[in-house]
Amino acid sequence: MIIRITIFIAIIIIGIACTKEKLSNSEAKPPSSSQVDWTMYLDTSYNEAQLYDRMLGMLLGSAIGDAMGAPTEMWDKNDISIDYGFVDSLTRVFREASPEGPWDMNLPAGGTTDDTRWKNFAIQFLIQSEAKRSPRAAPFLNPRNFAQQIVNQYLSEIESLKTTDSFEPEPFEISARRMAWLQEWALVAKPYAEGKIDEYAYALHHFYGGEMTCAGMLYAPIIGAFYPGKPEVAYEEAYKLGLFDLGYARDICALTASMTAAALNAQPSQDSILDVIISVDPNDYFKSRLVSRVAYRWLWQAKRMVHEANQITKEDLSGLKLKLPKNYPYDSLYFARTQKVYELLDEHLQDAPFHAGEIHLINLTGLIFSEMDFQKSIEFVTNYGRDNDTVGAVTGAIAGAYCGASKLPVHLKNQVLKVNKEELNIDIEQLAKDLTALIMRRKEAM
Repeated sequence: MIIRITIFIAIIIIGIACTKEKLSNSEAKPPSSSQVDWTMYLDTSYNEAQLYDRMLGMLLGSAIGDAMGAPTEMWDKNDISIDYGFVDSLTRVFREASPEGPWDMNLPAGGTTDDTRWKNFAIQFLIQSEAKRSPRAAPFLNPRNFAQQIVNQYLSEIESLKTTDSFEPEPFEISARRMAWLQEWALVAKPYAEGKIDEYAYALHHFYGGEMTCAGMLYAPIIGAFYPGKPEVAYEEAYKLGLFDLGYARDICALTASMTAAALNAQPSQDSILDVIISVDPNDYFKSRLVSRVAYRWLWQAKRMVHEANQITKEDLSGLKLKLPKNYPYDSLYFARTQKVYELLDEHLQDAPFHAGEIHLINLTGLIFSEMDFQKSIEFVTNYGRDNDTVGAVTGAIAGAYCGASKLPVHLKNQVLKVNKEELNIDIEQLAKDLTALIMRRKEAM
């Protein structure tokens, strides 16, 4: 009996040793490029010029939405109408500088906020990640590396502040704003990068006061763009990087990436973009007991609000007291329907305008109401107010990816390109080239 037990234990030990050896060998020898199904990670029907146009459209669309909302961020829609009339173009960002908003005061029209800054940061992360990844390995992202990059950037800004040399206060204020941009994020990222689960959980639940913030939505479109036409992979990779999102806010972060990836299909449609909220659910949010999938309920709500508003006819206008804002370019019927949707949206406002659910709902409503028309969708979310630069950046990224840069309004894109490059040191065209090159690398490995 003892001999049998001894033999049995020996077999188990040998089996474990063999398994470890196999795992070790598999880690040491990644699969060759011929073993990776590259069609999982991009729509292979693109050529480089087509892909660049769509990537530039995504980045430009996001920056345009950010820039149009920046002057009136957090404003009420009625105040926007009083001071600006109807916003359909870029205006000077005449507001106080802040860590989250523009770093400089009184930026020219086309200036952007942290929403565009996060897109830049995310692309730099992808560039560094790809530099370390073997061309033979699948393009998966490491959330700890992402967290560490945030910490590194924060530490760099601290050092910059320490070494600031000036008698005047302005240089110190500028450096302090750059540092403060990441201070909330770094407090969460540091324990995550170090694997300190309790410290990470504590910091996460205090992130910006513990609100269901739209954190991941600021960079999720870039993760989605990294997997063009592949919303399933985009969802899973963005979910991994949603380190600052709680509960269904993390699902919304991943869905934002997924919708961007769907918009970057070679032949996208409005239905295919919205369908990801139903069809892409690898973490089973639809199975959440009692709650189910909150993100889908907001899609359902958005469709019904738009449907109700579109029931207004020309005959109904005589019974409505309408006062069109100055410079309004559309007819009274379009205005009446827009105001009805705004009225219905007001019933779903959250405690904080930067709540992920509220931004998700406004974004979906704007895309559906405008039928994916870029100009109209950006106008819709900008004139509604609330956190309209972030909503504009998300809506603009999806609609811009859908249209491509060549179809965006020339007067908007040229101004945004110029101001971001000259005033904010963000070269959007170069970012689009870099992102395109990273993705085309996969085609070369096929």
